[in-house]
Amino acid sequence: MADVQYSDDDLLLHNPLNPHEHWMKKALDQALVAFDQGEVPVGAVIVHRDRVIAEACNQREMLQDPTAHAEMIAITQAAEVLGSWRLLDCTLYVTLEPCPMCAGAIVQARIPNVVYGTPDPKGGACHTLYSLTSDVRLNHQCAVLGGVMQEDCRAILQEFFRQQRALGKK
Repeated sequence: MADVQYSDDDLLLHNPLNPHEHWMKKALDQALVAFDQGEVPVGAVIVHRDRVIAEACNQREMLQDPTAHAEMIAITQAAEVLGSWRLLDCTLYVTLEPCPMCAGAIVQARIPNVVYGTPDPKGGACHTLYSLTSDVRLNHQCAVLGGVMQEDCRAILQEFFRQQRALGKK
């Protein structure tokens, strides 16, 4: 799967009015890294004032850590870069809709904007199963946009799990 590459020029020519595709491409690059490492291919980048300050992919298998989701790792990286746990003026781009753990961390980090690729019918906590990021009972809410490069984000996940099933893995 690593032979799939998106050039910045291709993305801008494809849809010059959608800057979200540019950043989602960066998240997809991270998902491809995860795919090649045998991890569930989810990638995330955090953009602060038009600059990537964090990028990560799932590392649960490598680290044997159930919290090593792409979003969690990227949030930690971004906090280090900014020197603050408050990730104001940031946008998180992630290829799969965040789960409840990641959505909770997004709220705690005060990330104002989340853009995801494909919904997660089994664990999505921004729109699909829960709406944690917009729950007014919490101390912070995020603007969330789903479906950016949805087909590309879905395809890499489907291919990964097709290969896993062929190998007899769960």
